[in-house]
Amino acid sequence: MSTDFRTTVFLPQTDFPMRADLPNREPRLQARWQEIGLYERLRETAKGREKFVLHDGPPYANGHIHMGTALNKILKDVVVKNQQMLGKDAPYVPGWDCHGLPIEWQIEQEYRKKGMDKDAVSIADFRRECREHALRFIDIQRGEFIRLGVSGDWANPYTTMAFDAEAGIFRELSKFLLSGSLYRGKKSVMWSVVEKTALAEAEVEYHDHTSVTIWVKFDIVRPSHAELEGAKAVIWTTTPWTMPANRAIAYGPLMDYAVITVQAVGADSLAKPGERLLLGLDLIEEVAKAAGITEWSTGPVLKGTALEGTIARHPFAGLEGGYGFEVPLLSADYVTTDQGTGLVHTAPTHGEDDFNTGLKYGLEIPDTVAGDGTYTEEAPGFVGLHVFKAAEPVIEALVAREALLARGTLVHSYPHSWRSKAPLIFRATAQWFIPMDGEDHLRQKALAAIDTTRFVPARGKNRIRSMVESRPDWNISRQRSWGVPIAVFVEKASGAVLRDPEVVERIAQAFETEGADAWWTRDPQFFLGDRYRLEDFEKIDDILDVWFDSGSTHATVLEQRPELKWPADLYLEGSDQHRGWFHSSLLESCGTRGRAPYDAVLTHGFVVDAEGRKMSKSLGNTLSPMDLMKTHGADILRLWTVSSDYAEDIRIGKQVLDGTADAYRRLRNTLRYILGNLAGFNETERLEVEKMPELERWVLHRLTDLDRAVRELNASFDFAALYKAIHDFCAVDLSAFYFDVRKDAFYCDSKDSLRRRAARTVLDYLFDCLTAWLAPVLVHTAEEAWLSRHPDADSVHLRRYPELPAAWRDEALALKWQRVREIRRVITGALELERKEKRIGASLQAAPVVHVLAKDESLLKGIDMAELAITSGLELSTAPAPANAFKAEDVDGVAVEPRLAAGLKCARCWQVLVEVEQSSNGICQRCEAAVAKVAA
Repeated sequence: MSTDFRTTVFLPQTDFPMRADLPNREPRLQARWQEIGLYERLRETAKGREKFVLHDGPPYANGHIHMGTALNKILKDVVVKNQQMLGKDAPYVPGWDCHGLPIEWQIEQEYRKKGMDKDAVSIADFRRECREHALRFIDIQRGEFIRLGVSGDWANPYTTMAFDAEAGIFRELSKFLLSGSLYRGKKSVMWSVVEKTALAEAEVEYHDHTSVTIWVKFDIVRPSHAELEGAKAVIWTTTPWTMPANRAIAYGPLMDYAVITVQAVGADSLAKPGERLLLGLDLIEEVAKAAGITEWSTGPVLKGTALEGTIARHPFAGLEGGYGFEVPLLSADYVTTDQGTGLVHTAPTHGEDDFNTGLKYGLEIPDTVAGDGTYTEEAPGFVGLHVFKAAEPVIEALVAREALLARGTLVHSYPHSWRSKAPLIFRATAQWFIPMDGEDHLRQKALAAIDTTRFVPARGKNRIRSMVESRPDWNISRQRSWGVPIAVFVEKASGAVLRDPEVVERIAQAFETEGADAWWTRDPQFFLGDRYRLEDFEKIDDILDVWFDSGSTHATVLEQRPELKWPADLYLEGSDQHRGWFHSSLLESCGTRGRAPYDAVLTHGFVVDAEGRKMSKSLGNTLSPMDLMKTHGADILRLWTVSSDYAEDIRIGKQVLDGTADAYRRLRNTLRYILGNLAGFNETERLEVEKMPELERWVLHRLTDLDRAVRELNASFDFAALYKAIHDFCAVDLSAFYFDVRKDAFYCDSKDSLRRRAARTVLDYLFDCLTAWLAPVLVHTAEEAWLSRHPDADSVHLRRYPELPAAWRDEALALKWQRVREIRRVITGALELERKEKRIGASLQAAPVVHVLAKDESLLKGIDMAELAITSGLELSTAPAPANAFKAEDVDGVAVEPRLAAGLKCARCWQVLVEVEQSSNGICQRCEAAVAKVAA
């Protein structure tokens, strides 16, 4: 009966399971972190170190988190944890944006469901409901972020609706007020008729929209040139509803124009033979085709400058007694020949270029449209009609007055509210602004700050720079209820804004103790004090743009919390924040402090589905991070985050997550293999590096490569490259090579063999490095592995990255082993072919002849290539290889003759050796010695 040697083999022993079961294990680890006060311990252990501050851009306290929110928070957590383990003090204070339209819109929707009118509720009650809504979702989102494994001061976050924050936001506003930078002016802004407020660019999204287009004839009543006598100026517009607001027609001063005389028309044409139409010369054919004009004659060419002084009549002149004003033709550089007629309909109330033209020439800028999108008394014939229903009534009125030349449709990109999804209009209203080119030179300061800021990826600099270069004055007012008020007074007699530091301070102190609600609940005379009478002033109730709120957090958070610092080392958000939070923070800080509130800005793309489509409920392709964690766990989502190229849009779907799960399993199994083969390791077994075989010293050299990558790629925030390097090291260098080679030593060498001691010492170094390097991403798995080996330890997250000895780095050894591994690859390729052809079952059945160059023979001196190739024997030869020897196209000078090993299979290590034939118990001499020591 043969002896059973299984009890003498040192098989791996670990309680670190192969099956991760992350959805169940992760919450238990998070509870442990809470129990030991991990975040507080981190702050304590890092006290006195150099600070690294990532300032959290506040998400809206509105709704559950989505994949984009998860991606963002995970990236921030990875950055912070890496910096902490690099030896910095890296606090993380999470925050929430609590004011603004998203929350207010939710409360209004609830009112609508109940048939209630928002305006019938007191502003104090309405604001209270908004605050309660925000508080509810702060708690919800906090739990969801913690479930993602994100560490932070969750017990003490910042919120923009905290009383001290509202007071701080107002104090920041007051700096612009007292410096003279805050002014009220009438400008054409993007307006939501659904939400009844102006919107910032960051609250706008663009969708394809089908617009009705019209070509309209204006009778010229006072021509500047004889050729224009009796002609009609033709304009084209995609917004028929703006016709009641028309006050001028713009022309290009350097463009060519001509009057055509209509000679023949198609059956359905609205043009009349004999009428004369003024058009841009290059657009005549296009207009004729649209209007069904089949024949025409063209008069002399006129330069645009010849149109100066020409006066037309509004096509609605006399409609319900209105529109009796003159419509002048005015010079404008923005008129082009790209489309239209070469003459641009100008409604100063409803377009930025139109508004500026109106200011330049002193045109009337009437309030033709109310905040809810209905026409006012300034639009005779259309009063009370909603602008979105006005196209047909306007066209009917034009047809009735024989002023319509043609109509059509156009699909084009058009601004919509990102909240209500409704189209926007441009509307000139009185708003509050901070000038970009005033005495404070805000634009110049912001551009200078951009040039000194690091952007990752670098293209972000050009993006935000172009926005700042071309942006208009900063519109900071909203006509809403929930937020920090623009708490100022305007003198009724002069229209001057009251700029009194004592009034400002009374308001700020009231906000600190009562919140911004005090602006409505306190008697306004209290704020004015004894120096002013309330009846002489207008109290402003407009609300600050929510981007001013979040743009002020560098002042209300970074400068106020002792664990933080100003400026921040990093702001990190989605690429849309070049026009949002990055932008408003830049302007606010440059306007009050003269520089950006950040040293670096990192941006990431959007999360899209596996086909690259934007996620939306209508497409049914949305994924919930909370649902995914029920099946995959947070560590899979975290690994997906760092494995992706965040500079571009990031895809997610079943196949993507399956691939991430496979990568995770390889990393987990690496840790499990190390733990299993480290069972019982202690300091007495540790071997000095100089006594180790070359293979172990090569692994230690590779650790120095990874150590460099950890430090350099963290500095460049290139996490995809970093974790690919770590994954490939685990999968290729370790699992497919080193572990495979050393498995025999781990299992079968005697406990005190130098080879086994060296290998287990290296495993100990590997474990220390890998658990630290993986901890910022696989926060739960690294902790589980660390505690599996060190059950009495506090947490892997309290560690710093190991400082590796410089002596481990050996470039000459690395170059040598690069060639050794190339030769090994040819050998294993030959053996794989033998297995495929069923000439061998396992590589240990082989003892190949390997033909190498003479220089390679010298290179391999002292290296047991049979051990590396996992064969029972191997012969090196410099003789010419047979023609049928196995070769690899990409490795020169190596050829392999497969041969079977001679002898019998060792019953313990399974090597096929001649010496086993003389063994009394069927094992080789090495195994006999190992068994004897086990027995002893």
